[in-house]
Amino acid sequence: MQSLNGKTAIITGAGKGLGKAMALAMAAEGVNLGLMARTEADIKAVADQAKQINPNIQVAFATVDVGDYEQVKAAVASVTSSLKTVDILINNAGILKMGGILELPVEDWEQVFRINVLGTYYMVHEVLPLIQAQGKGDIINVASTAGLKGAAKMSAYGASKAAMINFTEALMQEVRKSNIRVTTVNPSTIATDMTLQANFTDGNVEKVLQPEDLAFLVVNNLKLPQRAFVKEVGLWSTNP
Repeated sequence: MQSLNGKTAIITGAGKGLGKAMALAMAAEGVNLGLMARTEADIKAVADQAKQINPNIQVAFATVDVGDYEQVKAAVASVTSSLKTVDILINNAGILKMGGILELPVEDWEQVFRINVLGTYYMVHEVLPLIQAQGKGDIINVASTAGLKGAAKMSAYGASKAAMINFTEALMQEVRKSNIRVTTVNPSTIATDMTLQANFTDGNVEKVLQPEDLAFLVVNNLKLPQRAFVKEVGLWSTNP
């Protein structure tokens, strides 16, 4: 297993939930962090907590709506001006909008795709050249099991995650021979603010997946020897 100490990771949606858990797990491994989220108070709190976990790491952060390409360009330029290099990109930012195909407003459908799909593309477009300059690196896109099968009232979210899965596969095929590892992570329901508000789960820590479970999976995937990578992985609860 390779060490992550001294590497640099950019994580979107890092202000809470899955992104926060991954950021703190990375900090414990000695990874320098470029944290991005929409809410400044959230992202600053995570940055402070990461520094408490490991005072030796560098932490930069930027507020950004990943669905806005100009904001993405500015945010990437901001954090990389401090961190200099990028070894790992984790696209985690995403939103959930539920409703029937004729019920969900057109603007909500568009927003889901703009953030979940275009946001992932925008981040890859800006960060991939920096990883290529390193000669190796990792990109992890957090999709969802909702992208594997359609479900009523979930057309926008599910279709956006299906698009992410396909995009990530295409990206993997393009860059893997350049020593860049690309992984799709498809979690089932995890106890986050988003799933709690949608009443998908009661958050019971004994029965329901927690953000730290995903963080453990991602960190250990990154520790694989550089010659190997996991193309796609699903994370499920043992209690359906």
